[in-house]
Amino acid sequence: MNNYPALIVVAPLLAALFAGLAAWIEERLSYPIALVGLAVSMFSAFKVLMQVIDSGAIQYRMAGWAPPMGIEYRIDLLNAMVLLLVSGIAFLNLIASYKSVDQEINDRAGSFYTIYLLFVTGLLGVTATGDLFNLYVLIEITSLTSYAMVALGDRDRGPLASLNYVFIGVIGASFYLLGVGYLYMQTGSLNMADVANILSGIHGSSTVLVAFILCMIGIWIKMALFPLHVWLPNAYSYSPVAFARIVAPLMTKVMVYVMIRMMITVFGREYIFETLNLADAVVWLATIAIIAGAAMAISQKNLKKMLTYIIVCEIGYMVGGAWMGNQLGMTGAILHILNDALMTFALFLAVGNMVYKLKTVDLIDLKGLFGKMPWTMTGFVLAAFSIIGVPPTCGFFSKWYLILGAFEAGAYHFAAALVISSLL
Repeated sequence: MNNYPALIVVAPLLAALFAGLAAWIEERLSYPIALVGLAVSMFSAFKVLMQVIDSGAIQYRMAGWAPPMGIEYRIDLLNAMVLLLVSGIAFLNLIASYKSVDQEINDRAGSFYTIYLLFVTGLLGVTATGDLFNLYVLIEITSLTSYAMVALGDRDRGPLASLNYVFIGVIGASFYLLGVGYLYMQTGSLNMADVANILSGIHGSSTVLVAFILCMIGIWIKMALFPLHVWLPNAYSYSPVAFARIVAPLMTKVMVYVMIRMMITVFGREYIFETLNLADAVVWLATIAIIAGAAMAISQKNLKKMLTYIIVCEIGYMVGGAWMGNQLGMTGAILHILNDALMTFALFLAVGNMVYKLKTVDLIDLKGLFGKMPWTMTGFVLAAFSIIGVPPTCGFFSKWYLILGAFEAGAYHFAAALVISSLL
């Protein structure tokens, strides 16, 4: 087997090391090193996706140790697509960020690129790993780098936003780690596939139920599912534009992927949708998240903060679809992970251009912007149409599957919330 699965994660990790060392010599050397590292990662992700399409799922043993004792990367079509999505957006954003980094954090550019690469490394590792504890470690890498990056942003409000993010992030991580501890106590393993095999025979255990609830709460906090979203608006709004463009489209989507992976791979469909009686409650929670996110978004006077509340709304779409209990809903949720990441990246790319040129994104200052920045605003409008779900944009197709899944499950309230939020 080739080493492309490892290269996806190792390339940006090594680039982070060399970018940090190069910054001691000359800050500007960090940028090309980061670019090369992400290019290698993106190419490796593409090769892995092609291999999965041709030959099926990949199992890659780290350092040659066989699971369940060793850590393995288990890559199927779902996370192969997410890996390419993460590495691709990270690479494109780095190209787009060169000038904005110089403008916002010129004196700390080396630190920015190092932290940026570590953040991407964490996201890629989270997506690829087949080990529950390794997943915790990698989630914490993404979180720690996020805290640092938010603090690098707005000099007045960034540190406080980062501190709030730290407190809530630690709570989320603790819930997940406790859940993993209960799973290990019950199964004696941390390998996802091995745990799944053992759990299939003990679904009636109260320990498994506690582990599931703890893991889900931790993931929902990290995902910013309403009402656990309070850390997100300020953290994303006050971070550097170059970082907001990657954390906004990717962090929450990767955590939705983690939720789906835990539901389907670790605990199993039978346990989630037959043994437990929580699906209807979670779909209702997702419905409330959609309406609340849309309502909070339209009340904002700052475009960047408005988009952060739209993210809260979009999380509701994906969570509701995943918990619908049918193939249509799950298809819509997975498709929306991919679509929404691209749409949100396009929106924040446009916002970054506005900040670079106008130094503000307050809605009152954006009048007549189409005449000043026609290409930026054209891209923004097209991405906004996709967020709304206007056909034939990509957002329409994922929302269509979500609505079909809602009707099949009898979750008419979810379908109504989806339509209402699109109109808002």
